[in-house]
Order: sequence, then structure tokens, then C-alpha cells
Amino acid sequence: MNGQVNLPFIPETVTVHLGPPDSDSENVTVSFVDYIKNVASSEIYPTWPESALRANILAQISFALNRIYTEYYRSRGYPFDITNSTAIDQSFTYGRDIFENVSLIVDEIFDTYIRREGAVEPLFALYCDGQNSFCPGLRQWETVSLANQGLGPYDILARFYGNDIVLVSDAPIQGSAESYPGRVLSVGSSGNDVKLIQTRLNRISRNYPAIPKIKLIDGIFATDTEDSVREFQRIFSLPETGSVDRTVWYAIARIYSGVKSLSDLDSEGITPEEVTNLFNEELSIGYRGQGASDLQYFLRFIAQFDPAVSAPAIDGVFGAETEESVRSFQRQYGLPVTGVVNTATWQAIYDAYQGMLASLPAGYFSDSTEPYPGFPVRLGSRGEEVRRIQNYLNVISDAYPQIPKLSPDGVFGPSTQAAVLAFQSLFGLREDGVVALNTYNRIAETYRALVDGRKAAEGQFAGDIT
Repeated sequence: MNGQVNLPFIPETVTVHLGPPDSDSENVTVSFVDYIKNVASSEIYPTWPESALRANILAQISFALNRIYTEYYRSRGYPFDITNSTAIDQSFTYGRDIFENVSLIVDEIFDTYIRREGAVEPLFALYCDGQNSFCPGLRQWETVSLANQGLGPYDILARFYGNDIVLVSDAPIQGSAESYPGRVLSVGSSGNDVKLIQTRLNRISRNYPAIPKIKLIDGIFATDTEDSVREFQRIFSLPETGSVDRTVWYAIARIYSGVKSLSDLDSEGITPEEVTNLFNEELSIGYRGQGASDLQYFLRFIAQFDPAVSAPAIDGVFGAETEESVRSFQRQYGLPVTGVVNTATWQAIYDAYQGMLASLPAGYFSDSTEPYPGFPVRLGSRGEEVRRIQNYLNVISDAYPQIPKLSPDGVFGPSTQAAVLAFQSLFGLREDGVVALNTYNRIAETYRALVDGRKAAEGQFAGDIT
């Protein structure tokens, strides 16, 4: 749903590598609660004051969640979430006994973690024993003396991490899942996964200025996003495809985490805006808006070539007719017949649309306008879709001189944006300078009407001569 922030969650399980990252040691998967109980029983003494125990356990929880949330190891190609190497992670002794009082405390607070004010991710709560090793974070033995002075868990943690920390309680619990969306993102893709990639690439570009900035973080994979991905791939010696597969997804995640120092105590932090969803995760009965219009347009186009798919009206309202069209598509393409458009159904519809467009013979639309390319065209886009729009607008500008003439160079720059804005203003459309479905269709319809009118006028004049 729009505006929802993707907050950290408590994973049901955690996979621990029993040794340094590159060792051939065993991986074990245990529940997150059991993992924290094991770490706490391995690193602190059950005889310590309860406030000290709680402060240490909260630091251990936050440390582990930071590793999981940032996919520190997964983004580096490792099949685990954390190691038991105390040089870099937390002590974990597989199969050890658990202290009873530690177990009770963990059961109570395992869904609580530390974060900075204004940040989303769990704090990388660095800590050490404070006797044999020292660090800029929490010093475990000092927590005992602070607890004996009457300080509570939060005040103890604030002594080491600062007064700008927040304890987040009742974090949601869900199954562990990698962040990769399971589909390759490329020109035409859209959604919250694209928005996340755009956000990360723009932040990375501050450290690597050769990566071009994406002008609009809108969750739409246009050619400016493709350009940014290609340059990222070039810099980091990846195949320059311009698309984001699993390898590229995690390479971006790793570099993003690095430039923001998310695995450091003085992390730059992730703001809520960076992880806020732009799109509904599902479309179903009752949904209204551009997403419904796009869906209906794609289904209606597909229905022209596949009679097993029913054609809905394009009215921007996901009603019973649209639901039946979705069901017919799902039946025809071997998807669960739910009538609900989730990511898998949306991708299948979009792929079918693009596949049908690509399979049409050359010249199929010679006497008409080309159909909507399947994705919004906007500032930073380039290619034949842009050149086509520029040509259409140039014809329209003969009748509407308020629309400036364009050089049809296939590059959507400020002049093309100005022409689009002028067109949208004249025809009562939303003035955003983006050629999405509604604007594209209105441009195409207007162009077609003018060309047909011109042909009719020329035919009448020719008849008068003869």
C-alpha cells in the first residue's frame, strides 16, 4: 500500500557459519530466539544485574539484526546470515546449555532492537568486554557497574551509543527471505523494487560521480535508470547489460551498504523515505487509479490476439469486469486463478504485452499510431519511443502553436518535457511532463485525427482539380 515503510523484522530463523567467512565450516540454521539465547549465554554472565543483562542482550539483538537487514554476508555471495567468529561477529557455541534467567529475558525482549533517531535500520551495536578488548561501542563489564549504580537498560545503552538512540519494540516476526525480488529488472519494469534500486544508485553516485543521477525516483525503470545501472556495472567489472539480475542486485546492496557505512557504529543511516513503498503490492477489486488503467490497457491489447482473455473497459476502476479479465489471463497463462494482480501476475501480463508487440510484423501499424510502449517515457528517457512522441508532437504543434517544435533526436530532454507539459495543459491532463498511458494515448489520438483530417482535405482538393 502506498506510503508504507519497509521496517526491519525479526526473522524466524538465522543461519550461522561456524567459523570465519571463508572457512569450510558448517552452517547451522536455528530460530532467531535460540540464536540470541546462545550468544548471550556465551558472552555474558548470568550473575550480572538484570539491567546489565538486558542492555547487553539488546546490543546483541541489534548487532545480529543489522547483519541480517543489510544482508551483509548474503550480498557478498555467502549462504549464511552471520558467523560465530568473535573477531567480526558474535560468539555462538552450537549446542551449548542456556542460562535460565537469560532465556527468560530473551523471550521477553527478542523483538526489540536499537536504532538511531531518524534512521530505520537496526544499529550496528558494536561492543567488547572492556577488559581484554576495547572498542568505541558498549563495554560489557562497565554495564555491570552502571547497573549497580541504578541505571536502567536504556540509560546504560545511551552511555555508550549516545542519547539519540531509540528502542523499537514489538517488531514484526516473519520468515527469512532474501531481498532479491526474483525477477530481472530492466527497461519497462516498475514497482517498489525499482524504486529501491534507483534510491541506492543515486546514493552510490555521490561516491562514484561517473554513475549518472536518476532524475526521478519514481519506481519506473526508464533509460536513465538503465544508464545508471550500466555505469555501475562498468565500474564494478560486471557484464554491462543495463539490467538488474540477482548478482547486480546484491552488488548494488553491498556497495550501498559500504558507502553509507551501515556496518559501522557511526553509520549514515537509512531514512524512512529511502525504504518507503510507492506502489500497491497487489491490485484487486475496489482499486482505482493509474495502475488499474495500465492493467486494463494491457489486458485489452492482449485480448485482441488471444481470445481466451476477456477485454475489460479502460476506466481506471478495478471492478468485476477487470477481475474476470485477470482470471481469464491467469487461467490461460498457468497462474493461480485469484483475480488479484500480485507481482507474478503483473509481470506475466507485462511480458505477454511486450512479447505480442515484438512479434508483430514490420509495418503492422503503418496506417495508424504505434501502441503505448508499455512504460512511461519521461525526462532522461531515450530511444525510438521518444523519437515517435517527438514526431507526433511536431505534427500536433502545426495545429496548436502553443506546443514548441522539437528536434526528433530520440532524447527526452527539457525541451521535450516542455512540449509535453504544454500538450497536457491544452488537453486538460495532469501536468507532470511524463508521457504515461493517458498522455500517450491522447497524443496518439490527436496526431491520428490531424493526419486523417489532412489526408481527407488533400483528397478533396485533388478531386476538385480533376
